[in-house]
Amino acid sequence: MQIDQLKASLEALNAEVYTNNFSAVQDFNKYSRFNTRLKVPSYASVPTTGEVGEIIEVAGKLRICSATNVFTIVGIQT
Repeated sequence: MQIDQLKASLEALNAEVYTNNFSAVQDFNKYSRFNTRLKVPSYASVPTTGEVGEIIEVAGKLRICSATNVFTIVGIQT
């Protein structure tokens, strides 16, 4: 009987600890404040490979990898 009570207590504790701590989706504010600089690598030409979300600079234009191995210019840049 004590083992069953301990199991129930442990399950309740696990449920309490993991609730809202781990989820597939997290909501972040639209704007974030960084206390450090973001260093973006600079390339002479667009690389042939890239991971989604990777940010680079090519010939003064900021680009992001929008799909595997596809770099897209970010925003309107002159």
